[in-house]
Amino acid sequence: MKNTKYLLTFICLCIGLSSIAHGKVTKQEADKLRGNLTPLGGERAGNADGSIPPWRGGLQFPPLNYTQPGQHHTNPFEEDRPLFTVTSKNMGEYAKHLSEGQKALFKAYPDSFKMPIYKTRRTSAAPHWVYDNTYNNALTSELVTDGNGIKGAIGGIPFPIPKSGIEIIWNHNARWRGEYAVRRASEVAVQRDGDYSLITTQAEIYFHYYKRGIDQAELDNVMFYYLSFTKAPARLAGGAILAHETMNQYEEPRRAWGYNAGQRRVRKAPSIAYDTPVAASDGLRTIDDTDMYNGSPDRYNWKTIGKKEVFIPYNNYRVGSPSVSYKQLLQPGHINPEFTRFEKHRVWVVEATLKADKRHIYHKRRFYIDEDSWSAALVDQYDERGELWRVNMAYLKNYYELPGIWTAMDVYHDLQARRYHVQGMINEERSAIDVSQSSPGSSYFTPQELRRRSR
Repeated sequence: MKNTKYLLTFICLCIGLSSIAHGKVTKQEADKLRGNLTPLGGERAGNADGSIPPWRGGLQFPPLNYTQPGQHHTNPFEEDRPLFTVTSKNMGEYAKHLSEGQKALFKAYPDSFKMPIYKTRRTSAAPHWVYDNTYNNALTSELVTDGNGIKGAIGGIPFPIPKSGIEIIWNHNARWRGEYAVRRASEVAVQRDGDYSLITTQAEIYFHYYKRGIDQAELDNVMFYYLSFTKAPARLAGGAILAHETMNQYEEPRRAWGYNAGQRRVRKAPSIAYDTPVAASDGLRTIDDTDMYNGSPDRYNWKTIGKKEVFIPYNNYRVGSPSVSYKQLLQPGHINPEFTRFEKHRVWVVEATLKADKRHIYHKRRFYIDEDSWSAALVDQYDERGELWRVNMAYLKNYYELPGIWTAMDVYHDLQARRYHVQGMINEERSAIDVSQSSPGSSYFTPQELRRRSR
């Protein structure tokens, strides 16, 4: 009996220890962020053949013709022209720099899908206080509850020198995108014949984790607050979603509420997570597809495949330009390649495999995450038969008024349905995303405030 008691104590101790994966590194390792690594953890050096240049600080200031907050971004690389274009006919020459999803798009749309490849410009940058916080996080950040949460991190990349795939995905979830952003944008589900109907929303995001000077106690386990109102079409207008994204999702899962304009009621919405379909996407995007990935990583086993040089969407200023209409941009199968820009960058390749006791429509997901910004640029998603099903692309660019890398728009391709969904289109809006406003604070993002604003 006594031996059994000791055995149970030992087992419990082992379980407790295995549930915490330590991410913090030594000071000697952290000092690499001030040496051969960039302040956010990328490699400063270029690649062997010079096609990826050294990082020299990134794009830190707006061009002179960008004059006011919320203005559509002007293209700082307007004079750049493609070095070459990858097509279905020559893709074999460049196969080592393509994801499986990109190869599948060439095969699905051999006559129209193209990737114009431009000079690589490592524009990723962030404010110096974010760099300082990232250095401190390297010394203190930890994974908790089997990787379903993080602690000891604030105001910077949690794991700039990652030791596991799950740390890399947390870097993506907690990457720098400013403190507060307001964006009116449209999304569409584009049918096989190119037909579509716009849904327009006004979204406000308060990245609480990046509030200047905040401490762990004030953070109160909330990474960001999100509030979105549907503006059009008329039949959907007035509906709203409010979400509080937590840092430790095991301790406290995402909190979410929905407002139904017809019933004029705010209700808790526990199903806004994982593979719940996003209504506005016509079934082409799940909740955790949004932002390429979000939410708790608890349903998958995460594995780092390694680093790879890949052609990813980068410095995409034309896709959101007011000079490009939605009619010009949206075509059957995929967005118009004429307005896209791809560059060769080093990416972390991370694979997520569904756990045996968990459920999700994606049984395997492969992420291609930019080493400089920790933004996921490409995602390949596989069904339960192991077949490639969906391919997601984030058309990244530098929001030089921050500065920081974020998406210009996200595109979600369904290879089986031959349809795609686009989120974040601002071309025909009077203004673009505004990251200059002061945050209204956490009290603004409450169910009570949602009810008041929805009246």
